[in-house]
Amino acid sequence: MQKILIVDDEPMMLRIASKILSKKYQIVTASSGAEAIEIFAAEKPDMVLSDLLMPEMDGYELHSILQAKTSEPVPIMFMTADESDESESHGFEIGAADYIRKPLKADILMRRVGNILDNLDKLNGLKQAVDIDTMTGLLNKVASQRKIGEICATAHGVLLMIDLDSFKLVNDIHGHAMGDRILVKFSELLNAVMSEGDLIGRMGGDEFIAFCQNINDEKIIAAKTDYLNEKIVDAAKKYMGANFNIPLGVSIGAVFVPAEGTDFADLYKKADKALYNVKQNGKHGCAFYSSGNEEVPAQKDFADLDKILGERNVKNEAYFVSAEIFKLIYRLAVRLVKSFKQDIQFVRLTVDAEKDSDIDELKDLLTANLRMSDCAAQVSRNQFLILLMETKLQEWNFIKMRLTAKIKTLKNLARCKVDFESTTL
Repeated sequence: MQKILIVDDEPMMLRIASKILSKKYQIVTASSGAEAIEIFAAEKPDMVLSDLLMPEMDGYELHSILQAKTSEPVPIMFMTADESDESESHGFEIGAADYIRKPLKADILMRRVGNILDNLDKLNGLKQAVDIDTMTGLLNKVASQRKIGEICATAHGVLLMIDLDSFKLVNDIHGHAMGDRILVKFSELLNAVMSEGDLIGRMGGDEFIAFCQNINDEKIIAAKTDYLNEKIVDAAKKYMGANFNIPLGVSIGAVFVPAEGTDFADLYKKADKALYNVKQNGKHGCAFYSSGNEEVPAQKDFADLDKILGERNVKNEAYFVSAEIFKLIYRLAVRLVKSFKQDIQFVRLTVDAEKDSDIDELKDLLTANLRMSDCAAQVSRNQFLILLMETKLQEWNFIKMRLTAKIKTLKNLARCKVDFESTTL
């Protein structure tokens, strides 16, 4: 139920206004401007209905003081027996929402108060929509900085910088639609692991921020980190298959508030330093910033690195990667050739297929029929690049014959023109 603060130095007017409005709204009253200021701070009403001419503090001054104490506009409607247009004009000039004459008429008062509160609901709805990241339903970057900045100034807790590890690979290998599904699921996991009253926002891409209130134990954040790492992998397996091999995970940098300060910009930098340490020491973990120890200790020992860096669920098939990663592997292959005199075949495959389903079929064929040590990438809609490790030219000719025969067994691909070009690195 919406709440209205009624202010009037005449007890009879307080009773009349309260009786009319209490049928639909929660009412609190004050008999002076000074009392109204105290009640406003304690009750946080949705609007104020105030007499204009009161001893000691008039309605204009009351509105000015209330407005100075809050960053949000204060909806106020003045009541007066003054018939002059001058007082009404001045009221609107200083931001009054409406004006009503005494003696009060019940139907007019209810309608005008209803209009103010309806408009307030619409404005709040619009404001909330502006604050929300449309994909995840979390606070967007601007709202996160504003709201978390406000809470850092007064609350106790911990500020978290949260980053999804290896998320770019999801977009590169499985497409942006899959990446969006992972972001939405991760947002749901963040909501599940945080407590009521905590603030969570998306800073952009795969970067998130949160403020957890009344937490002063690192173990609680470590447990949340473990939960997020476990559940995001479970979700990825559900969406991309149990054999997905992207080292997806969560890294968190944290800083205690107010122990390390209350200024949001400064706390943000400190949490980001802690996050950097996690990224540099294996990822998939959390670290806390401490002013007494700028270098946050690594959260992962050497024995854990293989789990993080290594490929998960290795399948007996070629390594299919993004074009960007293929570029790096190609450069390494060139170095291997120079250093160890290995034969590596570099192949370009072009297909004139018109349907995306035919392209996908060719991709699956390559992945299944090349060796585990081979690497392939789709660099454009109809072009693939392949690296065949430790493969002489004669061996490549045999592999090409086998791939061509496989392609001809597929009805749709058999009608497509497929060209192979190759060179020995």
